[in-house]
Amino acid sequence: MISAVENIQPNRTSAPTRGGAIRIDDVVKIYDPEGAAVLAVDHCSLDIAAGEICMIVGPSGCGKTTLLNAIAGFHDITSGSIHMDGEMLCGPGKPMAEPGSDRIVVFQNGALFPWRTNLENVIFGPVMQGTLSKAEAIDKARGMMADAGLNDVEYNYPGEISSGVRRRVEIVRALMNDPKVLLFDEPYRALDSLTKSVMHEALLEIYYRNPVTIFFITHDLEEALFVGHRVVIMTTRPCKPKKVLDVDIPHPRDYGVLTSKRFRELMEETVDAVHEEALKAFDRGEKEG
Repeated sequence: MISAVENIQPNRTSAPTRGGAIRIDDVVKIYDPEGAAVLAVDHCSLDIAAGEICMIVGPSGCGKTTLLNAIAGFHDITSGSIHMDGEMLCGPGKPMAEPGSDRIVVFQNGALFPWRTNLENVIFGPVMQGTLSKAEAIDKARGMMADAGLNDVEYNYPGEISSGVRRRVEIVRALMNDPKVLLFDEPYRALDSLTKSVMHEALLEIYYRNPVTIFFITHDLEEALFVGHRVVIMTTRPCKPKKVLDVDIPHPRDYGVLTSKRFRELMEETVDAVHEEALKAFDRGEKEG
């Protein structure tokens, strides 16, 4: 396991040079304010350090993705503000952030072009944006793909490789743009448990070489605790932090930590908090349905 940032810890003060510190300050999001007035996010505040892997868990429909979309610049906010490295992305007078290559979203269903090879997919962004020449992009992509164990699938098409390998290609493609923040919306939801375990270790291997800030939404509590520096448990809708757990298990990690006493303690604490919110969501659903 690579140990480029083996001393990384939750809530640390040191940060990668590329930045990516996120501050969510008293954010409110109301859908259809003139009609149904659905309160999706309720006075949510959260600080995420540059280079931190912050895992977001909570009941389905609680507002996690709404928050991610606000950071990405896909949705506006009703009030409050979101800053990155001290600069306002959205807030008073600017309800919607501008999408940018400094914040890249990795979606659930993937977004590789099936008619392009994996190498062509990886170089597409910087070549189209003009930030790298094609030759420069190919050279950079080959290095990053080799680091991620993808050098033998450069000339394959996405349909010719497994879903887990496609996920890895997508992450490398996102990192080609040198983002400050990666936003993951349940990227491994459709994978089986064995493939997930391989992907978790692969993600950390890539992260140790490219320590960007990661905002990662998941319903998988084991995934959250294994990958993250912190786990933020959100309330049922409207969304706001209920509990924040520091995962005080040192990086780099391998799957041996799953059998450790500390991991089991953290899992028990997380399950209790999430289960309480899941019951609230279930009860509300029965009443609304």
